[in-house]
Amino acid sequence: MFTGIITDIGRVRSVAQTDRDRRYEVETAWDVSGIDLGASISHAGVCLTVVEKADGWFAVEVSGETLDKTTLGSWAAGTPVNLERATKVGDELGGHIVSGHVDGLGTVVSITPEGGSHRIVIEAPAPLHRFIAAKGSITVDGVSLTVNSVEGRQFGLNIIPHTWEATTLGRLQVGDTVNLEIDMLARYLARWQETA
Repeated sequence: MFTGIITDIGRVRSVAQTDRDRRYEVETAWDVSGIDLGASISHAGVCLTVVEKADGWFAVEVSGETLDKTTLGSWAAGTPVNLERATKVGDELGGHIVSGHVDGLGTVVSITPEGGSHRIVIEAPAPLHRFIAAKGSITVDGVSLTVNSVEGRQFGLNIIPHTWEATTLGRLQVGDTVNLEIDMLARYLARWQETA
């Protein structure tokens, strides 16, 4: 489990197709000596398992299903990546409960400066948009955010200066695709309503 609070912007240092899956090596500012092999790390909102590590980097393997359903299929050497280590019992829950399972891909519709912040409007795919509510939580590329407004399939977010600078959201451009994970409570409530 994660909280959507990014603690490093990593960088893809290499991409290789193996006989099993696609392998990414990711550079990080973290001290990797404290990361166990088999540890779960959120990469732009996608939970992946560490399979190798060395000073300043670690490697993960990504299945075809994940490549098809997330933005990871377009990653290349140099791609910046929002990173978050798994939450430990007793850690502060600064964002919201995030599983690291991407529900769908959104498209950036607009980016507008508002004072020191930025307003981003994203279009969610149908039927995922049904689970997004104003003042609810959503994860965009691994970042826990509060939804400010919803209109049809589009929702608006206010990105404060710290988040703009400390995550990859400040690099987004209109037309970019982002990983979306809806609030876990919304997912289970919708399922309950479908089966009640």
